[in-house]
Amino acid sequence: MSVKTLPRFIKLAEVKALTTLSTSEIYRRIAAENFPKQVTLGPKSVVWIEAEILSWCEARIAESRVEAA
Repeated sequence: MSVKTLPRFIKLAEVKALTTLSTSEIYRRIAAENFPKQVTLGPKSVVWIEAEILSWCEARIAESRVEAA
């Protein structure tokens, strides 16, 4: 029997720390559909799924390596 890993929610501060993007840049990229969308937990509470942010970061690294080659 396998154990399913639950998604980990992270707040904006951690998204900013992982990506080094500013708040406005994160929301600009979401609007342009170039960044993972947030999950709304309540009227004033949003989070991101950590795995989606890490995957986005890894994709940026992969793209930069292809461009450099």
